[in-house]
Amino acid sequence: MGVVNRSSEPPGTETVAAAVAETAELLEIMFERAREASPRPLSTSQVRAVVALDHHDGLNLRALAELLGSTPPLVSRLCDRLEAVGFIDRLPGTHSRREVTLRLSDRGRAYLRDLRERRRESLESVLGKLTPEARSALAAGLREFREAAAEF
Repeated sequence: MGVVNRSSEPPGTETVAAAVAETAELLEIMFERAREASPRPLSTSQVRAVVALDHHDGLNLRALAELLGSTPPLVSRLCDRLEAVGFIDRLPGTHSRREVTLRLSDRGRAYLRDLRERRRESLESVLGKLTPEARSALAAGLREFREAAAEF
């Protein structure tokens, strides 16, 4: 793990950025394990699409592609696979017959609920090893980080 700062001076942004990046990598590993534990694991791209549709119900392919930083043809194929396993529904668009509206199905919502629960359980097992003071400090720091990142 990284270097621990034992001085009374607060660590610089470079030190904290390195610690956050290292922690993010550990979280990715934990979340990947939770994803793989599913009876029907999705690829990372498919999970990102399911999460995007959970947050933005009723997107069209182009909007989903923009959110995912991809192209409509690639996202269309990704959605083909999600539709084949019953995680999304494609519905006629409201503005144009050529447009398709994407919605997360009940099965997709259940998958996401289970995935989030497995992730939460992994996090709780690690957080349970921290002192109450460390958990409070972490919660306060994460709250401030979210607020600062919201402006990004």
